[in-house]
Amino acid sequence: MRKSNQHPDIPAPGTGKRGEEGYLGYLLRQAAGAYRHRVERSLADLGVTPPQFATLTMVAAYPGLSNADIARLAMLTPQTVSVIVANLERSGSLVRKPHAIHGRILQLELSESGQALLKTCRGRVHAIEKELTEGLSPEEERTVRRWLVSVATAGGADKD
Repeated sequence: MRKSNQHPDIPAPGTGKRGEEGYLGYLLRQAAGAYRHRVERSLADLGVTPPQFATLTMVAAYPGLSNADIARLAMLTPQTVSVIVANLERSGSLVRKPHAIHGRILQLELSESGQALLKTCRGRVHAIEKELTEGLSPEEERTVRRWLVSVATAGGADKD
C-alpha cells in the first residue's frame, strides 16, 4: 500500500528538477536540508540540536559575544538564541562570567562540560563533512568552498 503523502510524479532527490537540472537556489536548500538532517541524527543521542551546536561553536570561537551577535553568526533569531543559551546554561554547558574590565557585563563562556560536549559534537560533524568531500580533490574542495562563500556574500548578504 502506497503512503498517502507520496505522489508518483514527484522525483526523488537528485533526479528531475531535484537533480543537476534544478534551480541552484532549490539545490542549495535541498543540500542544506540533507546536511542538517544528518547532523541532527548524529548529535541526537547527545541531546544537542544543530542550533545548539552552532551556539556552542560561536561562543567558543568568539568569546564575549552578545546573544544578538550569536544570532547573526549562527543565522538564528535572537529569541531562539535566548532559549538556547538559557537551556545550555541550565544544563551546565555555558556559564556567564563578569567581564574583566566592565564587571556589570556578563560574558558567555563554555564550562568544562560544555567544552567536552563541543569536542564530541565537532568530531561527529567533522566526520560528516569528511564524507561530503570524499572524492573531491583539494582544488575541487577549495573551488566549492570559494563558490559557497561567494554565494553567501553576494550583494552584501553577509551584512544581514
